[in-house]
Amino acid sequence: MLSKMNDLNHLLIFLGKFTYGFLEALFYMIAPKPKKNVSGEIVLITGAGSGIGRLLALRFAHLGATLVLWDINPEGNQETSKLAKEAGASRVYTYTCNCGQRQDVYRVADQVKKEVGDVTILINNAGVVTGKRFLEIPDECIEKAFDVNIKAHFWIYKAFLPAMMANNHGHLVCISSSAGLLGVNKLSDYCASKFAAFGFAESIFLELHAERKTGIKTTIVCPFFIKTGMFEGCTTANSHLLPILEPKYVVDKIMDAILTEQVYLYLPKFLYYALFLKSFLPAKSGVAVCEYMKIFDVMNSFKGQLKKF
Repeated sequence: MLSKMNDLNHLLIFLGKFTYGFLEALFYMIAPKPKKNVSGEIVLITGAGSGIGRLLALRFAHLGATLVLWDINPEGNQETSKLAKEAGASRVYTYTCNCGQRQDVYRVADQVKKEVGDVTILINNAGVVTGKRFLEIPDECIEKAFDVNIKAHFWIYKAFLPAMMANNHGHLVCISSSAGLLGVNKLSDYCASKFAAFGFAESIFLELHAERKTGIKTTIVCPFFIKTGMFEGCTTANSHLLPILEPKYVVDKIMDAILTEQVYLYLPKFLYYALFLKSFLPAKSGVAVCEYMKIFDVMNSFKGQLKKF
């Protein structure tokens, strides 16, 4: 009898939480979700010397956050720092760090903790892409893709997550990719590393909930190709469903997702439908969709170069 009562209680608790979550999501589809205040938060951005990393730094500068900028390119990083200060940031710290090297990550992380304090918003943005057929990718490029695109996430989380857990406060932001959700030809190493980044971030999100550390938020971003130079030369046959994304649009959406504590962000919205179709379409039908939308051709004119971070 007691066992049945416990089972019933568990069921009722589950139904209550499930219904609350569903209704809350429906409510915020109609009403704007309140945005949190990040003034005074310590925000670390990897790959801050250019592209999306730089634009995110400028947005956080406007909001009064303390910025910690990591990049392997000191000149680009200093330029971001200068622009951030002009945008209103009062505290900006720059560090030259090779995120693909574990010991370098730990060394610079120790400097940050001593000189700035405990990071409260962590944005893993640094990434590299090769853009070749699998059998043409040099071994060192495959290693670099995994070192920067996923292994760095492990080392950086290990460096800064303990303080977040001790305070039950923080926000983890993973910039993955649409290539972390759907395979793309000529991106085998990039897709594999971004799939791993997505899985890692989602696993940590669930682990934190299991350990009742709900004060630490997670946002996982999966954008299609962005006009930042990283995917220079890439084209898309259907600019309505899968456009090459404008950096400002992407940063607008990322900032909104962070400030409203949204867990998953896929850009453009067509990716939500693509994932749904992938879940039940026969493989041959899925290939037919890729052929129709010329997905196999998006990397044909790729001119990007392997960048170091």
